[in-house]
Amino acid sequence: MTAQTDTTQDSVTTVYKVSGMSCGHCEGAVSGEISEIAGVTSVQAVAATGEVTVVSGAPLDDAAVRAAVDEAGFELVGRV
Repeated sequence: MTAQTDTTQDSVTTVYKVSGMSCGHCEGAVSGEISEIAGVTSVQAVAATGEVTVVSGAPLDDAAVRAAVDEAGFELVGRV
């Protein structure tokens, strides 16, 4: 996995690739689970691209993101 993170004014933006999302319901499920991770301030999932953009106060543990995506019923491919 290659890390693509941007830090802006005490926040970190990371883009993840998630497989299996196909609709708005999928986006909501993934966003809902990831948003429960401590420190996450914003989540935007796009089923068409399979990309999930996460803004957090500090870098997230990939294992926590993977667990959240698994809980939503999808697979974390890695960082974009």
